[in-house]
Parts: sequence; structure tokens; C-alpha cells
Amino acid sequence: MLRLFEGHRLTPTQRRIAHCLVRRAEEAPFLSSVELAELAGVSQPSVTRFAVALGFDGYPALRRRLRERAREAGEPADRRGNVYQRAVLAEIEQLRRLAAELSDPTRIEEAGRRLAASRPLPVLGLRAAAAEARGFAYFAAKVHPEVRLLDEGGSMLADRLDAAVAAGASALLCFVLPRYPREVAEALDAARAAGLRVVMVTDSALTPVAHSDDLLLTAPVSTALSFDTACAPTLLGRTVLEAMCDALPDAQARLDAFDTRAAARGLFLD
Repeated sequence: MLRLFEGHRLTPTQRRIAHCLVRRAEEAPFLSSVELAELAGVSQPSVTRFAVALGFDGYPALRRRLRERAREAGEPADRRGNVYQRAVLAEIEQLRRLAAELSDPTRIEEAGRRLAASRPLPVLGLRAAAAEARGFAYFAAKVHPEVRLLDEGGSMLADRLDAAVAAGASALLCFVLPRYPREVAEALDAARAAGLRVVMVTDSALTPVAHSDDLLLTAPVSTALSFDTACAPTLLGRTVLEAMCDALPDAQARLDAFDTRAAARGLFLD
């Protein structure tokens, strides 16, 4: 579906509608303009203008195209099992898509170099993305000389970003997942204004907090359960971590030193 939006300059409101269609791809061909407007949190005329911006006569023409694409794609191969099994199968499909995207590692390798060169390295993730940021920061601290985790919002967040820039940071890694916190958008604006190069791991190229200058890495979340699951974005974050390790000449030495200290202190049972 993303190909439908490529090559079009969309307003923030239109990007919101597009993102809603992507996240609800299975039901999108059957939504009325009023239903889509309600789901996206926009007005019904905005949906009509969105369709026209994509080159259609109106929303009905866009919906017909979405239905044609659905027929061309066919039904999902596996509808068996209960809701929990189908959720796992949906996540597996997202991981397959991620694997296909990673056939060209250029962007991942560039992200690894940028993050390796930043001293310190701030890692940002709020609300739904806080777990991804914490996981990355935990492991990254074993190979990177200084990692600063930013997983709480509030007035202190801007202060901590300023402190990282003053200490010499050149890049920021940000995890952003739906729903997109307003504080993340504000923090990213401040980071860019301060000269930080943003590497973003998110669920869609249509995320409303991205900027054209960001190095954007995407992996879809799954919406099969009441709350989104983010196995693919988490794994994408780990591939960035691996690329950063490759770009750090002393990464293995730091890991060996940590293992020695851990054994001396009896940190682990195995």
C-alpha cells in the first residue's frame, strides 16, 4: 500500500490518513470516508482532499483502487488457529518483510557508523518505545564508551539533550512507535536544531515525527492483538546495534573485559 503514496507531497493531516490506511490495511478497502476520518482523527473533507492529492477523482475512486489491490494480493495464506496463533503468524509475516528489506544493508551500516562516532550517544524512546530504547541502551553500553538513555519525558528531557550536545554528541538514536508522543516530536525538533543527526527506528515511513534529513529505518508493528506488538522494530534495533559494533574498533575488547569482570563478580548463574 505504501507504493500508493510514493511520489506525493502529503500534508501532516494527509500523512495521518495514509498511516491509518497502512495500519488498517485489511479493512481499509471497506471503510467509508466518514469511518476513515473518524479512525484517523480528521475531518471528512480532509479524506476527500487526501484522495484528490493522490490523483483520484474522490474517495470512492481511491477505495475502488484499494479493493483492486486487495483482490490482486489475494486472501492471507493462513487463517487457521485461534486469535493468539494468528497473532504469532502475523508477526512472523512482519519479520519476513523485514528480512526482505534488509537485503540491502547500506542504511543499517550507515546508521551504525553514525552512532559509533557519537560520544556520548543519546538513545531516546518514550511510552510504547521506551522498552526498545532501554534494551538497546543496555547492550550498547557494553561496547560504546558512553550511552545516555532518554526514556522519560518532562521538562528535564530538553536539559538532558542539551547536556549530551554540550558533551560532544553528534547523533541521536530514537525509537518511535504508535501512538506517537507529542514530547518525542518536540524533543526531535530540539535535537535537530542543536545539530544532532537523527537515526530513527519506527514502524512506518509515514510517521508524523520524521524529517527528511533523518536516517529513517522502518519495520511494521502488528495490530492483531489489543495492544501492538513490536517484534520487527525490536529486531531492527538489534541489527543497528550489530552494525554499530562493527563500526567500533574496540567493541570486542570491551565485551571481553565485561565478561572478565562479570565472572570475577559472579554476576550470572551460568
